[in-house]
Amino acid sequence: MDYFIFQQINPVKDFFAFLTSLDISIFNGVNNLAGKSAYLDSSGIFFAKYLGYVLVVLVFLFFWRKWKIVLQSFLAAAIASGTIELIRFLWDRPRPFIENSVNLLVQHSAVPSFPSGHAAFFFALSTVIFIYYKKVYPRPKFWWGAGTLFFIASFLISISRVFAGVHWPLDILAGALIGTFSGWLVMKLFKKS
Repeated sequence: MDYFIFQQINPVKDFFAFLTSLDISIFNGVNNLAGKSAYLDSSGIFFAKYLGYVLVVLVFLFFWRKWKIVLQSFLAAAIASGTIELIRFLWDRPRPFIENSVNLLVQHSAVPSFPSGHAAFFFALSTVIFIYYKKVYPRPKFWWGAGTLFFIASFLISISRVFAGVHWPLDILAGALIGTFSGWLVMKLFKKS
């Protein structure tokens, strides 16, 4: 009986071992680019620390007359952030710089790493704005609208957190998925009301 249970669990262990190995490989590939170019390092630090503030200001600039969209954006971001904190409470995954020698470009406290709060917050904002613009401007030629630009900026913020040594790639992926789902959920709930 014990052998049968072990066989059932082993594929799950193998899958998580594969994910961990892939996560470390991608992290090393991205983080090893840090420290090689002052321009790249400065860009990475700007994206990791300051681009988020620019996005928050842009939400208010784009939608200063449409407070419902501002409310929806930050509600989605709050739901995503709350979900992140719950997961972090249940699973304390150390940040890359805790257990490893990394190229650390920005200082960060040693709070749990998984999932990324930055990715969740900004992908939630981006999803709400993208869905809004898709409804208002359904033509394909508006594909490069504000929603798409927000997604690009959210990706840059997220990948720069790996580049700067404060997040694992899977932290970013999970945060982006939680943020995107939170944005979609908020837009669905407001559509019904």
